[in-house]
Amino acid sequence: MKNKKFSIIEAKNRCIRYRKRILDVSQTVNAMHAAGAFSALEMVDVIYHGLMRKNFKDKFIDTFLMSKGHGCMSQYVILESLGIFPKKYLDTYCTKDGKLGCHPDYGLPGIEASTGSLGHGMGLAVGMAHADIVEKKNSNIFLMISDGELQEGSTWENMMMGANLELTNLICFIDHNGSQSFGVTKETHPKFYPLKKKIVSFGWECIEIDGHKPQEAINAFKNRKTKKPLMIIGNTIKGKGVSFMENKPIWHYRSPNPEEYKIALEEIGEIKK
Repeated sequence: MKNKKFSIIEAKNRCIRYRKRILDVSQTVNAMHAAGAFSALEMVDVIYHGLMRKNFKDKFIDTFLMSKGHGCMSQYVILESLGIFPKKYLDTYCTKDGKLGCHPDYGLPGIEASTGSLGHGMGLAVGMAHADIVEKKNSNIFLMISDGELQEGSTWENMMMGANLELTNLICFIDHNGSQSFGVTKETHPKFYPLKKKIVSFGWECIEIDGHKPQEAINAFKNRKTKKPLMIIGNTIKGKGVSFMENKPIWHYRSPNPEEYKIALEEIGEIKK
């Protein structure tokens, strides 16, 4: 196995490029889940570049599942940057002859499951993690879910199973941006909290981080205190990096118009050397 040292500066620059690429693609479609992709972006990047291991043939031995299917643009741009997706995939996003839709489809390179119907990813990840242990594979399953998925009973059922099976190779990230399709979680679902206490009660180790600070994610993974499955709550901002998108429910499924697009590019900024 080999691991390249994770660089915070490089990660910030990658995320600038990713956000600009997502914005570019947004100009080719009528609507897109850009804001939800922006909230998850730093965490998906650190999973691929800081946590998932590769073998000496430069192939990943760990697996990533994007259960938060509507955040798939955060995965698509990374797969493109790694050369797993050809550029034409995103250039033809959501077109009749294109390969990529607004949720991930199994069978495409780097996509391990079809997701987007919220609440399915945890069950898939538990099954995959258990299978890897049974087959004595030295691999981890990394899962990204949304806070909205934690309003699905199937997620909690499978969390309990993951704890019962002692799946130490299962690491789940929550993109906790606190936003629903039509409102703010603390207002629409006030009994949703305290979230960490609920997760711990289901037999998981749980750590809370700033989801836009990748070093915190690395520290959470490295400093585990138990052999339980690990849940990392990443507190994030929906639409991160673009002021008029941040924490605005209207941007759950919307593409910026040409003027908004120009403003967004300026706010995201330039690559730092």
